[in-house]
Amino acid sequence: MEKRIGSALILIEENSEVSLLNEILSRHAHIIISRQGIPLRERKINLISLVLEGSTDEIGALSGQIGRLKNIRVKSLLIPQKEQKNEKD
Repeated sequence: MEKRIGSALILIEENSEVSLLNEILSRHAHIIISRQGIPLRERKINLISLVLEGSTDEIGALSGQIGRLKNIRVKSLLIPQKEQKNEKD
């Protein structure tokens, strides 16, 4: 399957299922290129921003599992990669 570059933004409204979220992220570590946590203390929410590389099925599986958690929302975006041409000297 074609690999795509993508991003996911995770909004955590309550910490009750954060341990489950971390388990899901660990299971999908092979498609996570970068992860950044952003606490918004004044709003009492937390964000996690992910940069991903994987098939649409892999990224969809990650987003779907996160989306089933209570008080945690996720939005993902995928960008198709252009095939690289081999340049000859």
